[in-house]
Amino acid sequence: MQKLNIALPKGRLGEKVYKLLEELGYGCPGMTDGSRKLIFEDEGGMVRYFWVKPSDVDIYVERGAADIGVVGRDILLEHNPDVYELVDLGFGKCRMCVAGVVGQEVSTDRTLRVATKFPGIAKAHYSSKSREIDIIKLSGSIEIAPILGLSDVIVDIVETGSTLKENNLEVKDTIVDISARLIANKAAYRFKNEEVTALAEKIREVLEMRK
Repeated sequence: MQKLNIALPKGRLGEKVYKLLEELGYGCPGMTDGSRKLIFEDEGGMVRYFWVKPSDVDIYVERGAADIGVVGRDILLEHNPDVYELVDLGFGKCRMCVAGVVGQEVSTDRTLRVATKFPGIAKAHYSSKSREIDIIKLSGSIEIAPILGLSDVIVDIVETGSTLKENNLEVKDTIVDISARLIANKAAYRFKNEEVTALAEKIREVLEMRK
C-alpha cells in the first residue's frame, strides 16, 4: 500500500471529515489533541495529514503536495482547479446567493455593483444572464456593502440567513448549492489509484448508510 497525503481544511469542517476518516481506519495520533503541529503521520505509514487554510486545499491537491483533500464547492467553482472531484461529502451545506436590501429593486439600465469574496462565481453568474457588473472585491463584512451604498447587491455564502436578516438584507437569487467535496490530484489518481479509490468507496458506503 502506498502512503496517502491528505490535505484537510482547518476548522470544524476538517475536524468533522477527520472523524469520519478515523472511523474508516485512517486515524493518526495527535490530529485532534490541540497541537499547533500542521503535519501528522501515522506509525504504519499509511497516511500523512496536513491542516491548511480552507481556500488553499485545492492548490495543495492540484500541485501534487497532497494526493487528496477536502474542499468546499465554492472554492472549486471560484478557483476552477485541475483536479478530480470524487465524492460529495454532504458536509457544510449552504448556498451561494445574491442578496440585497429588503424590498429594494435595482435598475437594469445601469451596471450592477456587486460586492463579493467570490469574483469568479459572480462574473460567471451574471455573464450567463448577460448582465454587466462592476465587481467590488472585499475580504469580509460583505453584508454592510449594500447598506452603506458601496454596492447594489452582494454575492456570498448563506447558511441560515440570520446574518442577512439582522442586517435588513434578503436573498434575491440562489446561484448554487454548496457542500464539501473530496478531490484528488490527477497524477495521484493514476499512480495511487488503488489507495485513492478504496478510500473514496469507503466514504461513499458510509454516507449511503447514514442517509
